[in-house]
Amino acid sequence: MSKRGLCLGGGGITGALYEVGCLAALEERYAGFRASDFDVFVGTSAGATVATVLAGGYPATRLYRALLDPADDFFSLKRQHLLRLDGKEWRRVMTSSIGAARHLFSSAASSPLDLDVWNELDRFWDSLPAGFFTLDAYEAFFASFMARRQITERFCDLPRPLYLVANDLDRGERAVFGDGELANVRVSRAVCAASAIPLLFAPVRIDERDYIDGGMGDVAHADLAARAGCDSVLIINPMVPVRANLGQKGVPTGHGPRRRVRDKGLIWVSSQAWRLRSEQRLRDGLARYEAAHPECELVLLEPDPDDATMFMYSPMNFAARRTILEEGFRSTTRKLEDAASPLRAMFENEIVEPEV
Repeated sequence: MSKRGLCLGGGGITGALYEVGCLAALEERYAGFRASDFDVFVGTSAGATVATVLAGGYPATRLYRALLDPADDFFSLKRQHLLRLDGKEWRRVMTSSIGAARHLFSSAASSPLDLDVWNELDRFWDSLPAGFFTLDAYEAFFASFMARRQITERFCDLPRPLYLVANDLDRGERAVFGDGELANVRVSRAVCAASAIPLLFAPVRIDERDYIDGGMGDVAHADLAARAGCDSVLIINPMVPVRANLGQKGVPTGHGPRRRVRDKGLIWVSSQAWRLRSEQRLRDGLARYEAAHPECELVLLEPDPDDATMFMYSPMNFAARRTILEEGFRSTTRKLEDAASPLRAMFENEIVEPEV
């Protein structure tokens, strides 16, 4: 019997919302199908949260309704659960900055002509925080959510296999929670480790090791699902580069629509550069993997690069949930209406013809 895997990537809050919208569209299209019916789940970054809820047995439409309606308390995420300053990290910053300043003044006073300014500045660079915010509050929220919804904290007791992907910061290699020596980590803690976006969140420490966001990687971690016996894997990647049409003002900015990505400023230019590198690396990796493993079908679901909706909002903009959820739902529905769509072919046996 064939097995299907689901791999969910990142993109912050907006990325998770897009994934929920896509999966809700699949459930709407196919009678009797629930996203929790996938045989294996793989999640990293924001996708770790969505993958865990699905692996716990809940359909995507339940998350969709909860996120669409602020009054629904099924998943009552608030901004303060994510954007909370890391007190310990900022105390370390203050202490080390004071030490760097003392060393600078001491060096300047004792030997001003030999003062190596750049070396002294490096001390201040090394005093910067490892991340602006902590995920401790989110871990408490998610652990409470799991307890209320009766989702186990043990990987081995989940209804479906779940693998959450992070990177071991000091080893410089992929770490897979739910597998091997990391199989006994609490699920809520593993979700945070897989979601610790560099710069934004401080690394998450587990058993004296530090972990950060796993990213999509060369093959979107689809190899984990294939290794678990899946012969087809759906990959949802919300982070794609936007394609601006210079003939019209299609790039939304805080100052109104503009023609160019640069008009959104430094952060978004950097984001576009990262998206370009990530997208090319992902597609090259998937092509190599499919050539080496033709027995495993990989289907990639992404936003349309000509649609700037996913580029409009900060990845941490929870207020845009309705727009992003509906965009994921609509874009997936359009793909499922295309007879030549690989996504539709993957689920063609599930399609229910409309009644005449």
